[in-house]
Amino acid sequence: MEFRTLSPKFAVSPQISVEDVGTIAAQGFRAIICNRPDGEGVDQPSFKEIAAAAKAAGIEARYVPVQSGMVKDGDVEAFGTALEDLQRPVFAYCRTGTRSATLWSFHEAIKRPIAEILTATKTAGYDMNGVARRIANGGKTPTDTGDAHFQVVIVGAGAGGISVAASLKSRQPDLDIAVIDPADVHYYQPGWTMVGGGIFDAQTTAKTMGSLIPKGVHWIKAAVAAFEPESNAVVLDACRVVKYDRLVVCPGLKLDWGKVEGLEETLGRNGVTSNYRYDLAPYTWQLVREMQKGRAIFTQPPMPIKCAGAPQKAMYLSGDAWSRRGVLNDIDIQFMNAGGVLFGVKDYVPALEDYVKKYDASLNFFHNLFAIDGPAKTAVFEVTQPDNEPRRVEVGFDMIHVCPPQTAPDFVRVSPLADAAGWVDVDQATLRHKSYDNIWSLGDVMNAPNAKTAAAARKQAPTVADNIVADIAGRSAMAQYDGYGSCPLTVERGKIVLAEFGYGGALKPSFPRFLLDGTKPSRLAWFLKESVLPPVYWKAMLRGKEWMAHPEKLSVVPE
Repeated sequence: MEFRTLSPKFAVSPQISVEDVGTIAAQGFRAIICNRPDGEGVDQPSFKEIAAAAKAAGIEARYVPVQSGMVKDGDVEAFGTALEDLQRPVFAYCRTGTRSATLWSFHEAIKRPIAEILTATKTAGYDMNGVARRIANGGKTPTDTGDAHFQVVIVGAGAGGISVAASLKSRQPDLDIAVIDPADVHYYQPGWTMVGGGIFDAQTTAKTMGSLIPKGVHWIKAAVAAFEPESNAVVLDACRVVKYDRLVVCPGLKLDWGKVEGLEETLGRNGVTSNYRYDLAPYTWQLVREMQKGRAIFTQPPMPIKCAGAPQKAMYLSGDAWSRRGVLNDIDIQFMNAGGVLFGVKDYVPALEDYVKKYDASLNFFHNLFAIDGPAKTAVFEVTQPDNEPRRVEVGFDMIHVCPPQTAPDFVRVSPLADAAGWVDVDQATLRHKSYDNIWSLGDVMNAPNAKTAAAARKQAPTVADNIVADIAGRSAMAQYDGYGSCPLTVERGKIVLAEFGYGGALKPSFPRFLLDGTKPSRLAWFLKESVLPPVYWKAMLRGKEWMAHPEKLSVVPE
């Protein structure tokens, strides 16, 4: 028999036998719920037989039969009553376990987030996406049929979402577009490295969301609960439903602070900081300014992460500040990287290694942050070097800059749109979903093998816009994305190594080499980062003005 755990106090399985009851009791379950009506199959024992075996094993049994494919609201109430009456943990079964898992999902809907329910059931082997709308409705059958409908729905109003909305409007002004995002504030996240380095004020990286949504685009201020691609529907919180002709998915990714034990409790104090959060980047600069001696740790988790160079950017700017103050010799800089290389594109590594030497930083590869104790000023790393047994090491610190582990948002990971790793599954050239022809994705959440940067989204948005407009006109995709990404590596105040590359690490420089050689530190690149790129972001990219971002024509038109 199979034990499929949905929570610490509840598990399900397909049909059990009388002999299985003793095993269930031995596993510590205190009660059994039968959700399969008697007589549904010729080979199933009756509930009376199961109940007798349960009594003999010293556990309770309850009969809550549900007709296959018809879980009614009354069934959910009866199931809830049984759970309240019975001792936990509880074991439930039906023919395949699906009805039991469905009843649990509906019962838990009033107290658990929908993404948590979908994750638990998916892990146990049950796909509840088909009833996501009902889960979002607190487990009750939805009765609202007044769903909104738009020609294009965009999930996420970050760099990718607003840019693609603006690019679509610039191509076809009469398009009926809705953008779904619950946030009040939009952030220029590439600026947070500069905040942490004392160059930008945090306030300059934030604007109200309402001021940036393109004119004529509907803003639905709500969180997405689930996708129903077979019904061309997006389920919002409170079971509201938005229908679409075409969907663009670009909600960014999730910073999984909770994956590092003890991290959330100490962020923003005890010398623990991160430029990956708006409110913490100023604390980074405060720590750098105040530090006179001791150990400073900079961490980088396993890929993928947004802006893969950001963890070491923080290290370089900090080292530069300490060097200028004359205290660098008294500070031990440690770079803890879960990966095995300093940077993924080898052409830029020599210049970066020069700065590692300049700041006398120690590179520790295959070191992944596992836990942190802020008051004790200690961090624990899992070390997984090739051909060696994994081990853990504890390192003390006076300051630690943490780059958190990152994943796709929960509502994406558990959806039919995701690949096995949880990212939206797209064609890497057209950015169209591999299974659903009327869905596209861009930005950090999709699975094309490119760097997750705002510069990548700047190139992706026109590609998606071109291909959606072509699709509306009944034509094949015409534009392709070449994997372009840019990472301005702030190696010191006033100089940047401007890494620009595409799929496979191919160099994609925007300027002639005699003007700007991206493999070497450059003052011109710093000028671009500090003075040019922010206004390009706010006044061009988010307004559909595609400066140096026009999409390439698709080299091979798909059949």
